[in-house]
Amino acid sequence: MSDKRLLIRGGTVIDPSEKLNEKREKREKRDILIEDGVIKEIGTSIDAGDALVFEAEGMLVFPGLIDMHTHLREPGGEESETVQTGCDAAAAGGFTAVCPMPNTKPTTDDPGRIRYILECAIGAKARVYPVGALTVGRDGEDITEMAAMTEAGAVAFSDDGCSVNDAEIMRHALRYANMIGKPVIGHEEDSSLDRDGQMNESSLSAELGLRGMPSIAEEIMTLRDLAIAEYTNTAFHVTHISTRGTIDIIRAAKARGVQVTCDVTPHHLTLNEELLATYDTRYKMSPPLRSQDDVEAMREGLKDGAIDAIATDHAPHSLELKMREFLYAPFGVTGLETALSVIQKELVDTGIISWERVIESLSTAPARILGVEGGTLAKGSIGDVAIYDPKDSWKVEPKKMKSRSGNTCYFNWEMPGRVQATVVGGVLYRNE
Repeated sequence: MSDKRLLIRGGTVIDPSEKLNEKREKREKRDILIEDGVIKEIGTSIDAGDALVFEAEGMLVFPGLIDMHTHLREPGGEESETVQTGCDAAAAGGFTAVCPMPNTKPTTDDPGRIRYILECAIGAKARVYPVGALTVGRDGEDITEMAAMTEAGAVAFSDDGCSVNDAEIMRHALRYANMIGKPVIGHEEDSSLDRDGQMNESSLSAELGLRGMPSIAEEIMTLRDLAIAEYTNTAFHVTHISTRGTIDIIRAAKARGVQVTCDVTPHHLTLNEELLATYDTRYKMSPPLRSQDDVEAMREGLKDGAIDAIATDHAPHSLELKMREFLYAPFGVTGLETALSVIQKELVDTGIISWERVIESLSTAPARILGVEGGTLAKGSIGDVAIYDPKDSWKVEPKKMKSRSGNTCYFNWEMPGRVQATVVGGVLYRNE
């Protein structure tokens, strides 16, 4: 149940959906009044009355972040994360909603499993918007009952972790998704090219003796799926893009009018393959860290809008799993708790993008793409808010993080900024 009345006072409000700072030389301080879980008023000198007051002087206040691509591991991987611990991590990072991917054990591929995840989320510190599997067992052969899963609460469909190799199956799946008005989220990877790959294919992979994952594996599948999306006139979202070629393909598709959107992870915006020179499994992920040129392409695409959103691909693994020999360690890194600070450190403080662009890509765009509530502070919208102090600082220490796993690729980084609190449906959660 929400607090009856909550006043967030004196913060610098950033809301791209309302264009609050458009054509202004200076951002203005505002109060936000949330009543019965809904944003009642935004203005200056709002009378607090009997409201609970959060003093946000010197802080940024913006719509709660929405992570389009999260792995909560439940069911089947609770040693690495649960829905509740993942939502704790989300709140610590400013996320008021997360979209768990369906590669659980068993796969989230029927209405009962969608409902199970939502039951696990009762009382959590973030909203949970499940993504259902596109095919049964994510095996690429039989299309799931997407309509029934939508009724149960699924917001999108994906075989994340796998591509649908059969083009005819993908064509029928996209037509079905189009019929029910839900987006498909594509993991773009030609498995015949990436088979047994461990890192980006380059001179470094050859030097290290590791089988490479070539950029064309992502690009070929992106080309194919966007052609099918264009043919079926279906909304298609390409997740965790990592190569310059992929951005070029998406730009061209957008220019033709294809209903395509895409996201990039914080780690593909900030890190490159050179970090794997010491065989450190913290940097082993899929898609892999690419070249510095690819990193620059990601930054360019985010800046000019070719890339619509940022998604963390939060992929927790227990220490026992992640600290194996490189060949046997699983792919993936955590990201919910570090995303905002990493983006501030590497992109905002360096002048590459503005805070408005950050919030657009982490909140407003995900809400729009998925058709879910949030992403705005407009009067009458749900009271989901993040409060962030850009002048605070912290050090990334896995043992102090809220996630059950500490497999971060930003280990020991000194970070600027810290989330002070989140508000979900009018309920205030302070970060201790």
